Amino acid sequence: MNGMDRYFRLHENGTSVGTEALAGSTTFLTMAYIIFLQPAILSGLLFGMNTGMDFGAVMVATCVSAAVATAFMGLYANYPIAQAPGMGENFFFVFSVIPAAASMSVVEAGITTAWQVALGVVFVSGVLFLLLSLVGLRALMVDAISPNMKNGIAAGIGLFIALIGMRNATLILPDPATAVKLNVHIASPDILLFFAGLCITAGLQARRVRGAVFWGILVITMLSILARLGLNHAPAFVREHELVTKSMLMTQFEVMHSVVSRPPSVAPTFMKMSVLHALTLKMAPFIVIFLFMDVFDTIGTLVGVCEQAGFVKDNRIPRVRQAMVSDAVGTVIGAGMGTSTVTSFVESTTGVEYGGRTGLTSVVTALLFLLALFFSPVVKMVGSYAAITAPALVIVGAMMIRSAVRIDWKDYSEAIPAFLTLIGIPFCYSIGDGLALGFISYPVIKLLSGRGREVKPTAYVIGVVLIAYFVLVRNV
Repeated sequence: MNGMDRYFRLHENGTSVGTEALAGSTTFLTMAYIIFLQPAILSGLLFGMNTGMDFGAVMVATCVSAAVATAFMGLYANYPIAQAPGMGENFFFVFSVIPAAASMSVVEAGITTAWQVALGVVFVSGVLFLLLSLVGLRALMVDAISPNMKNGIAAGIGLFIALIGMRNATLILPDPATAVKLNVHIASPDILLFFAGLCITAGLQARRVRGAVFWGILVITMLSILARLGLNHAPAFVREHELVTKSMLMTQFEVMHSVVSRPPSVAPTFMKMSVLHALTLKMAPFIVIFLFMDVFDTIGTLVGVCEQAGFVKDNRIPRVRQAMVSDAVGTVIGAGMGTSTVTSFVESTTGVEYGGRTGLTSVVTALLFLLALFFSPVVKMVGSYAAITAPALVIVGAMMIRSAVRIDWKDYSEAIPAFLTLIGIPFCYSIGDGLALGFISYPVIKLLSGRGREVKPTAYVIGVVLIAYFVLVRNV
């Protein structure tokens, strides 16, 4: 125990093995959905199409790459940040990279498949991430962000994950006229369970019960099981009631029939990437896009988690280089296993809110990803039903928004770029795009206000590169 305390510096960070273990479990539960959503996306099952990627192999690749990358983050960087294949990157992989690769002559000739070329693109971008991290360029980018921008990023991520939670629970629905709207079926089982979980977790949080988020997840899991069993045995007129049939999630939620299952084989995707065919002019723009998506998603998550945990000192994040290297290694490993870009997950904030402060939290999360391979029925039941984990995301979002009070709202040259970042992250539904709004506007506003010398040279470079990226690459 003393050795573990010394390695992770538990006492120095005011935490304990028990706190770190429960924090890691909480983080895992809030991001366990990726275990089943990722293979459904990459295989095309979610969209009624077939990309050629094996569902079971992608599930194993997701668990193993998440476990290795998260453990590396914990052991090397000593941060409570979990990693897994990123949402956003996986959709880009399926709907942009695979179709582009499919038009290549090597694919048409049957020499290789489109998804193998796409994995090669991810692998090459991961190697570039790693090189940038090793030479310290990504660390310079983080240090170039002003304190106000850091607080804007943390608050923006808070709004973003709260929006994800409400949308996952179907409380907020997409609408072609107004972009989003409130689900009018408030009394549906899904939304009632979501509100029950939200109120229970908030009540525990208000009472300052340690592990409020974790206990909230456990309670709402039990309520969900009871609700599902109740519907299964309810009279036909109850099961056919409009509020039940309109329920988008409860009708798909099934109580597990077994606890343990055998993991599928990863062989269909393991080391199947085609690096040679990815290194072509046609695929170069996609490598650049993956590069930018991962760099800025990681920076945003790292800043948000570190702000929430109180790691930022004198506007500097300790061990930022190690954290960046960990993220890059995750992407390289993920491509080799057979999955899209592995990146830091914003759901890590749930574990930090519980009290996770060291890499031991990440190690616990990593072990649970490996265990999930054998206990997939349990994980699938919890992770696939958003009403269980959505309340945790909303509660953590509420905790993170408090960073907005630390923004200097009287200094418009600082406040406006921070505000653009804060609203840009949820409105763009992307951490990377939200950061881009702030990074581009910050040096411009500083220059126009006559205070250009306050901006670090790296920030100017980032702004120019981002403008070129959106004009020359992203717009293609």
